[in-house]
Amino acid sequence: MRNHDDCFDRFVRWVTKYRYMRWFAPVYARFKEMLLYSLFGLGTVIISIGSYSVFTEYLGIHILQANAISWIGATLFAFFTNRKWVFTSHRKGALAFFQQLGSFSFGRALTLALEEWMLYYFVSVLEFSNIGVKSVAQIVVIATNYFISKVLVFRGTGRGGRAALLIRLHDRRINRFLNQQEEVELD
Repeated sequence: MRNHDDCFDRFVRWVTKYRYMRWFAPVYARFKEMLLYSLFGLGTVIISIGSYSVFTEYLGIHILQANAISWIGATLFAFFTNRKWVFTSHRKGALAFFQQLGSFSFGRALTLALEEWMLYYFVSVLEFSNIGVKSVAQIVVIATNYFISKVLVFRGTGRGGRAALLIRLHDRRINRFLNQQEEVELD
């Protein structure tokens, strides 16, 4: 067993011993981060919607208060699972932990505000389904949270952080533009 392997790596290695599952090993290797983010994202959604529905439907708590309370549990679950298993190339140490917790919570607070607005507008103003709006809002929140976590919170130390990411994105756009220009000239 390799020292850097986690329980998911060991599970995939065990499953892919079987001939009919060997196709999954390269898929897992290439998309591990996205697969684990999706798995723990599903757990976060279950915690968020489950606790929200208990608070609103059974305890009679107002939708915005219930959403804020469910956000706390879902955010803590997401932070610890993302830090431990999803974004593994982040900085280590106590100071880094608290910086990541702070920036993660700040990023999640931004999406909480978005989700609160969606709930208020679509449920209170337009009178849409309470749980339906919460479910749709979770899709928007998950996509936004992935971007925030990947780019701002758990950025790796070896890739240069935000500035390097912006440079890589800019270089990709330039390369794409140049390739398109070459194709136009060839036609």
